[in-house]
Amino acid sequence: MAVHRLERLQTVPAEAAACWQFFSSPSNLALLTPPALGFEVLTKVPAEIYEGLIITYRVRPLGGIPLTWVTEITRVRAPYYFCDEQRIGPYRLWHHEHFFTPNDQGLQLRDLVHYALSPLVELAHPWLVRPRLQAIFEFRRKAIAERFGSC
Repeated sequence: MAVHRLERLQTVPAEAAACWQFFSSPSNLALLTPPALGFEVLTKVPAEIYEGLIITYRVRPLGGIPLTWVTEITRVRAPYYFCDEQRIGPYRLWHHEHFFTPNDQGLQLRDLVHYALSPLVELAHPWLVRPRLQAIFEFRRKAIAERFGSC
């Protein structure tokens, strides 16, 4: 099983507390997801994440076909870090770390994702999965820049 890595860095002119308030609210995830994915949070969620929180989503990644995605927030170090891991969903492995690191310009946001696919889907990784994930994270970058500014 191949484990793939996706890393994105972005610096915003904001403080950790302000970013944490936004990113730690599960309700805001839809604002960072392309509308074409039809992303919906299905479970009642708290105002802020905590370790052990289970969140169920519906997403339509291909042709409008709905998929259930269940994640668990496995680590929280407010306001600088949290990790979510897929429990049920389209990946064999999904481990997404979010880092918020103060710097001279404001705050560096770092997403680090390790993911693995089923053997059949792995064949589509270079021409379907990787480009789709890159497009999702590019949408996310633009949405963050609109909300917090860019450096």
